Amino acid sequence: MKLIRFGNAGSEKPGILWKDEYRDVSSLIPEYDHSFFSNERWKELQSLPESTLDHLPVVEKNTRLGCPIATPSKIICIGLNYADHAAESNMQLPNEPVVFFKATSAIVGPNDNLVIPRNSKKTDWEVELAVVIGKKQVMFQKLKR
Repeated sequence: MKLIRFGNAGSEKPGILWKDEYRDVSSLIPEYDHSFFSNERWKELQSLPESTLDHLPVVEKNTRLGCPIATPSKIICIGLNYADHAAESNMQLPNEPVVFFKATSAIVGPNDNLVIPRNSKKTDWEVELAVVIGKKQVMFQKLKR
């Protein structure tokens, strides 16, 4: 099972890729957002019986897919993380990871057009994405007086 979001940009619904078909899960899950992951609602979805999954509404394969996660809080990138990438850029491998952020408005669906900023001089054609989803850890420290 893979998570998908489908529909027009800005009004996507949650779905899954199940048995090579897109299925609409919006009647069960309101959205793949922070609450879905932090409250481990994904476990509920994962534990649904096959008979339930088989009866979810089928979504046409030609329907637009969006980003599989709604409203991600940030995009953290690591640059020059492959020796070949550094070599093709005529750059030396960095001694430390090159870490940078991207605006979440840069996120598009897998077949969407990319909007290149006007007057861009360093737009890179390469796109790689990894998503790491974790649970927020709240830590308290007792202060000494």
